[in-house]
Amino acid sequence: MLEIGATAPEFTLQNQFGEPIALSGLRGRAVAVVFFPFAFSGTCTGELCRLQDGLPVFEDAGVRLLAVSTDSKYALRAFAREESFDFDLLSDFWPHGEVAQRYGVFDPVGGLAERATFVLDPEGVVVDAFRSERGVPREFEAYRTAIARLHG
Repeated sequence: MLEIGATAPEFTLQNQFGEPIALSGLRGRAVAVVFFPFAFSGTCTGELCRLQDGLPVFEDAGVRLLAVSTDSKYALRAFAREESFDFDLLSDFWPHGEVAQRYGVFDPVGGLAERATFVLDPEGVVVDAFRSERGVPREFEAYRTAIARLHG
């Protein structure tokens, strides 16, 4: 798992609409990269719904929220539509889990991204990173704490 102070690996992934999102294109803005195992799974749905409900916390702090899984963009589009998500869901489908691997959060046995979050400053440096065990949702308060670290 990437450590605090590391520069986040660059990536370009398609969002749920097939649009390419490049991390380098977001320089100058803080970013939260939220890896999650699978669309439509119970814990992941609950976590992402909580992120949707808390979206103003990210927006007010100027943080772009990106949720990444190894699902296809088609599954992510259906998931976003069903749950009314207003943030990008990025597909790390092929090469399977390549970005999750570079961030040190890919489970090769399950073929999925682990439940891990990286909050990046506007230069792409990790200011906070946290994870939880399979089946255990991340606490929303951890996002608030990470965002507060951006501002000193």
